[in-house]
Amino acid sequence: MSIWVKELSKFYGDQKALDKVSFSINKGEIVGFLGPNGAGKSTLMKILTGFLSPSEGVASVNNFQIPQELEKVQQSIGYLPEHNPLYTEMYVREYLQFNAAVFKTNKARIEEVIQLTGLTPEANKKIHQLSKGYRQRVGLAAALLHDPDVLILDEPTTGLDPNQLTEIRNLILNIAKDQPDGRAGKTIFLSTHIMQEVEAICDRVIIINHGKIVADMKMSELRDDSIQIIHVEFDYRIEEVALQELPYLSSAKNTGGFHYELRFDSKKDMRPAVFDFAHDKGLKTLQLNRKTKNLENLFSELTSVKAPPAPKGGA
Repeated sequence: MSIWVKELSKFYGDQKALDKVSFSINKGEIVGFLGPNGAGKSTLMKILTGFLSPSEGVASVNNFQIPQELEKVQQSIGYLPEHNPLYTEMYVREYLQFNAAVFKTNKARIEEVIQLTGLTPEANKKIHQLSKGYRQRVGLAAALLHDPDVLILDEPTTGLDPNQLTEIRNLILNIAKDQPDGRAGKTIFLSTHIMQEVEAICDRVIIINHGKIVADMKMSELRDDSIQIIHVEFDYRIEEVALQELPYLSSAKNTGGFHYELRFDSKKDMRPAVFDFAHDKGLKTLQLNRKTKNLENLFSELTSVKAPPAPKGGA
């Protein structure tokens, strides 16, 4: 198990940033970590990398316990924080040599990561001369110097233009693969706000909201076109039990007023069946829309839930 988290909580005074978070990540997985601002993403990543200690619960990386075996945890992790800290007056190769000395890494590894991250044409430039995309490559190269088993990437594509974004995505995918020299691919845990990024490169997605995990699913489940969602509005309310007459219906939910969300286990377009059902029941169909099942929709549904009210002070 590359990452294991059990009942992890983090408090800042009276504020609960993480609330009994539990999940595990297998070796070789690329897992996207989504959540709105303030949901607890960066707090969890800082705990996994040893920058913060949990208030409650346990966690491990490569079977090394946090915080009891912190040095071994940090040796197992390559970390790219959201605001990539670089010494911009240094040359690229000079900066990587400096980091290699910190990690006591063989100097030959510097040239390996320069080649792996596509930095060869920029290696003799000062970092401040680089584009944002190449600066991110330098950050990734530094994170890879000690050949960690796990990469933790916090918003690795923030601020990149579309071409740079594609380049970094492809780089992450390449790093995750087993390498031609026989090195095993990396387990990658990445935080992002970009849904397309998760859909393009991740095997799995974990969504956090108000410090709680609200979804943990494989991307293949989201790509399953045998499940369809239909939103319908009638001219008056109908009992949800009556909707069970619809073929292939897996669930029916009133979403307010005369609006319903219907889920079907069928690849067949079920809108005609809903229209015919309404006609047979003497209902008028005011709206009838098929909603694509995708990550953006799932994220919107799960993170639109408001935070529970803070407990009032007692006597």
